[in-house]
Amino acid sequence: MTSAAPPTTALRTPAFRWLTVGWVLTNVSDSLLMLMLAVWVKDLTGSNAAAGITFALFGIPALFAPLLGHLADQVSRRGMLMVTYAIGAASLLPLFAVRDASQVWLIYLVTTVYSAIGYSTAAAQSGLLRDLLPDDALGPANGRFTMIDQGLRVVLPVIGAAVYAGIGMAPLIVTAIIGFSAAIGVLGMVRLTETPPTPADQRQGMFTEIAAGFRHLGHTHPLGAQSITLTIAFGATGLLNAVVFAILDAFGLPAEMLGPLVVGQGIAGAIGGALAPAIMRRIGRPRTIALGVAALGIGQLPLAGPVLWPAIAGIALVGFGVTLCVVAFVTERQIRTPATLQGRVSSASNVLFNLPSVIFTAVGAGLLGVIDYPVLIIGSALAALACLPLVLRHRQPEPHPQPETT
Repeated sequence: MTSAAPPTTALRTPAFRWLTVGWVLTNVSDSLLMLMLAVWVKDLTGSNAAAGITFALFGIPALFAPLLGHLADQVSRRGMLMVTYAIGAASLLPLFAVRDASQVWLIYLVTTVYSAIGYSTAAAQSGLLRDLLPDDALGPANGRFTMIDQGLRVVLPVIGAAVYAGIGMAPLIVTAIIGFSAAIGVLGMVRLTETPPTPADQRQGMFTEIAAGFRHLGHTHPLGAQSITLTIAFGATGLLNAVVFAILDAFGLPAEMLGPLVVGQGIAGAIGGALAPAIMRRIGRPRTIALGVAALGIGQLPLAGPVLWPAIAGIALVGFGVTLCVVAFVTERQIRTPATLQGRVSSASNVLFNLPSVIFTAVGAGLLGVIDYPVLIIGSALAALACLPLVLRHRQPEPHPQPETT
């Protein structure tokens, strides 16, 4: 649907404001722990590879994302989010039992369950936004959510690192649990009419229904070319996750400095979220994705060098590029996807963008002992830049999504 009112008008409704508050609360939980879990493993084990495995585990739930997307298209998405956040809060409780390296498996287990919350949230929230907002407000909404996400990643990792260094993990875990719990109450304030799921007598077999998201991406232009591009570009960055602590060691920095060092990335990402709607209006969504991929590739190159300040600038450029890609692609995907298919298409894209990253992280962790980390970084950068011709070649008009029977 479209609207004659300015796009930002739809962002002033009570429902969207409550949804935004819920997004802030859950991102507090996410931003405090995502980096610090890996730092915790590094300190407990002294192993860069063990810490890298923590990052890899964040992508494992991508294997189950299609099921979560299918579920999101069959139930109340608001209700699904509330249940998801209750599970998120409960999943963190075992972390209070961790005392030494022999219990790192508990961190790995919690990390896997905890990361599934993000996939479930993405599947349900895509449909909520599609039902709540007109098409021309989706770009500003996605930009705002991403700006909030990146802004919190500026502040919270620094706070998290300081609290962890001074007190330990317990206060961070408690804060994350409170964030998830509060988000449940906030979502109860969101009032909207949700699109009903496809009637049971119109559905196909289970596998066909689950695969509908992948088929839609593959058969809808330019989503197919964009999906391939971002799958390669984001997948290759898994190598960065594997070598991040090796990079810190090369610069003579302790593991807990990972949080502060991503401040530049968060600031640039927040700027990218703020600017993305205007950039999309000016050059279009496909070119915005191409611009983001170029920034992502170029930004990685200084990380292979020996000087800290260019590396920090490179991290910032990577953050800016990833944000442009995400905001532009998510908006493109939402507009070109029927409401009854939003969860499955969102989950399909999450599988494509995250599962290869897990594989590359695991491979990179294995190669780190035999290949110098700069070689892996340069390989990741070149993979992203090599995708640019593909995404630039597929620029088409912007049709409205057609009804889908699955």
